[in-house]
Amino acid sequence: MSKRIITLFLLAIFILGTGFGCKTVDKKTKEASQPITLTYWRVFDGPDAFQEIINAYRVIHPNINITYRKLRYDEYETELLNALAEDRGPDILSIHNTWLVKYQNKLAPMPANITMAYQVEQGSIKKEIVSQLQTVKSPTLKEIKDTFIDAVYNDVVLSDNQVYGLPLSVDTLALFYNRDLLNNAGIVQAPLYWNKEFQQNVKKLTKQDTVLGITQSGIALGGNNNIERFSDILSVLMMQNGATMIEDNRVLFNVIPKINNADNYNPGLEALRFYVDFSNPGKEVYSWNETLPNSLELFASGKLAMMFGYSYNIATIKAQSPKLNFSVSKLPQIEGSPAEVNFANYWVESVSKKSKYQNEAWDFILFETKKDQAKKYLDAANKPTALRALVTEQLSDDEIGVFASQLLTAKSWYKGKDANAAETAIGEMINSAVSNLDKILEAINTGAAKVQQTIN
Repeated sequence: MSKRIITLFLLAIFILGTGFGCKTVDKKTKEASQPITLTYWRVFDGPDAFQEIINAYRVIHPNINITYRKLRYDEYETELLNALAEDRGPDILSIHNTWLVKYQNKLAPMPANITMAYQVEQGSIKKEIVSQLQTVKSPTLKEIKDTFIDAVYNDVVLSDNQVYGLPLSVDTLALFYNRDLLNNAGIVQAPLYWNKEFQQNVKKLTKQDTVLGITQSGIALGGNNNIERFSDILSVLMMQNGATMIEDNRVLFNVIPKINNADNYNPGLEALRFYVDFSNPGKEVYSWNETLPNSLELFASGKLAMMFGYSYNIATIKAQSPKLNFSVSKLPQIEGSPAEVNFANYWVESVSKKSKYQNEAWDFILFETKKDQAKKYLDAANKPTALRALVTEQLSDDEIGVFASQLLTAKSWYKGKDANAAETAIGEMINSAVSNLDKILEAINTGAAKVQQTIN
């Protein structure tokens, strides 16, 4: 080997050994590019609903692996709380919108900005992919309000003006009806209003036997434990009627509004009275009692003409009764009311305060809740959107269009740090009113006081 060749060979080794002649990565970028794994816990949706989003995320962050775990609803909260207490919890977790305050001290709020290592293409002649640190500002509160439907902003921005989660979807309460039963009763369409026509329809659709009792129910109203989401139904009735559910951490659904109320009309009380009438044997609209099966089960069996539910109930009904001829209509409103009021029910994606990778976890949430990525989830899971930009697109969908049409007027309300205890109190309030209608004022006052305890 000639002296010249040896010299060039040694020079090449020196250049490679000292880092000259190749793209160098600084220490911070190198640290940010280290492989990590984010764990993600949810309920209801399997990993297939997220695989396309995860694949797209790993294109720009190949060092981040995401392990997805689906848990059963009945085990989810217990397992989650135990895992968080034992420092083995997930980095990203789904929280029901009514649980956020309860979990606030366990969650990491959205940071003002996020610095991450991105894979970017560099070079004008020879293209190559290199890691590069980039700092991206998180959405402002105004941007959150402008991007998501109103219910989201009201729920995820807590008292410290920080964002504790963002949703992929928002569901709304709607009216499910058995087309065959309505046809047989000569009812041409599902009721749009809570008026006399609605009550007449319930009478036509309810059948009773002197021995067997109610053999076909017109509507699942008036009870608690055997009616799916009874607290949501009663809540939206109160809100539609003009009741303020809560304000400044004071439960007010039992209070007579002082403004423009010369007749001392109590909207919450009258909504409760309307609700329990359907389980009162002395009323013409009597159609429900505590001996009947669960409303979802009775509807699937073909013996319940109308019930209230969410888009996720569709799959359950079809699985239980594939040949049931049913449809979904918008939630009835109060006739003549200047504005619609609907009810929102949803989950938000949040980050554990104990996560070692809070920035990365929040970065993924912000990525998956953007329009293009969220649409992948919504199409896979067949859910109504949380994003304003996708509402119009979903209106024409045969299955979820009804639910999407109610998103802009959907509301929720804060039930305190223990939403389950609040719902139990509302159920007890209903039972008390059903048992003794003469003491309905006492029932609603006691119910409000018990819900107030969960706020305090």
